[in-house]
Amino acid sequence: MEWTSNVAAGEWIRERLDPEGLTFRSFVPRGFPAYARVFHPAHRERPVGLTWPAADDRDGWDRFLAERPEVDTERVTWRQVADAFGTTMHELAQWHRLVHRSGPETGEPRDADGWRYAEPDEGRLEPEALAAVARHLAAHTATPGDGFAALWEGWGGVVGGMSSGAPSTSLLAREAGDPHHQAMLGASMRDAFNNVLRRPKWRSGILSDEISRGPRLELPQRGHVLFHAAPREWTDPSWPERVPWSDGEWTQSPSLIWPEGREWVLVSEIDFDSTIVCGSAELIRAICTDPEIEAHAIRADADLTWDADDLNRPTGA
Repeated sequence: MEWTSNVAAGEWIRERLDPEGLTFRSFVPRGFPAYARVFHPAHRERPVGLTWPAADDRDGWDRFLAERPEVDTERVTWRQVADAFGTTMHELAQWHRLVHRSGPETGEPRDADGWRYAEPDEGRLEPEALAAVARHLAAHTATPGDGFAALWEGWGGVVGGMSSGAPSTSLLAREAGDPHHQAMLGASMRDAFNNVLRRPKWRSGILSDEISRGPRLELPQRGHVLFHAAPREWTDPSWPERVPWSDGEWTQSPSLIWPEGREWVLVSEIDFDSTIVCGSAELIRAICTDPEIEAHAIRADADLTWDADDLNRPTGA
């Protein structure tokens, strides 16, 4: 896998996207016979022999943590989640509707059996899930050894750039609440006014400065770094060990993958908690019938917006 500055290789995708707006068609190219929605796996956890304290019960949490409980964790499908909450799984299902959330409340939803649920990743298909899908992708192209992968330029710390503030940290550090990062944030807040007066400096990212300064595949609302990548490279779930943008701990999946033969495109849009595959009817059928993959066929004009899940709409909403 290697970086390429020949971003014209992806122009055919841009020509199939709506140039404005934030709709399904702004990110998923038109013109394919069939489409599949691959649902990103969710995760749930439950303490062994205990129950979770209420979210606002500080004393309860102190006692809970003092117990140092063992916690069971497992990956779950959206269908398992729907069964746990008494909702309906279908091709246009939305996570917040499956777990009875009417808005972006804090805290994870809990079911009647004491499981606490973490929502699926947005914009990222887990390595094992991508590998399962990629096995079908590689089997449905005449060029399994030649293709492309595009990565959104905005993932934290991946590319370098000009900055007048402190060096950026990785997405992992931000998510984990790294103490060094928290200290840096405090210093940054104190220096907020001073930063305005500083001369911008180049801050390097995970990718080389040459790549960071290089051309982008510009699609509606999104710029991408482009790589030559054989479709069959993604069939091994250890692919994070070989991609050039890995920081060794947390690896983002590609935003787009397609073969030189252009028989299909895989799209993991940064704001979607599912990945879309565009291709032949045979490819979509193979993906949707694979027991290792949770996927549904969808229409070419599917609506995946916040309010699209009519089957699980609350009464009166």
